[in-house]
Amino acid sequence: MIRYNLRCETGHEFESWFQSSSAYESQERRHLINCPACGSAKVERAIMAPRIIGKKGRAKAAPEIAAPPAEAPATESTSLMMAQERELRAKLKELRDHIVKNADNVGERFPNEARKMHYGDIEHRPIYGEASPDEARALIDEGVEVSPLPTLPEDRN
Repeated sequence: MIRYNLRCETGHEFESWFQSSSAYESQERRHLINCPACGSAKVERAIMAPRIIGKKGRAKAAPEIAAPPAEAPATESTSLMMAQERELRAKLKELRDHIVKNADNVGERFPNEARKMHYGDIEHRPIYGEASPDEARALIDEGVEVSPLPTLPEDRN
């Protein structure tokens, strides 16, 4: 996985993760990368410094994100983050609902159906279904473009 710092045409900066640099380039060509602040599809990679950890430092490397204290005082920035989280969850739910409404659920046949479409054996159509992590990696290695459906905490209840 590669994390890129990105910037839209209006100057908003954000980051996103990609399977590989070619996955980023493919999504960029198809205008699938949008600024979360303004929605612009004119996005470019921003200057970034790689984070390299040597063999000796791997065991000592601290996690990048520390857990907040159990009882952090409520502040304006905390409420802003909560509002942003609610907005993000709503957008993810909207995306998931759109996919479920407009695509065929092929269940456990997903890896085979995706391959057949990729190789031109069957007509392309929007599908979703189930794949193990190993099956998903194999599809990506073959060049089949797949993405996981977002799962929200309320989906697990």
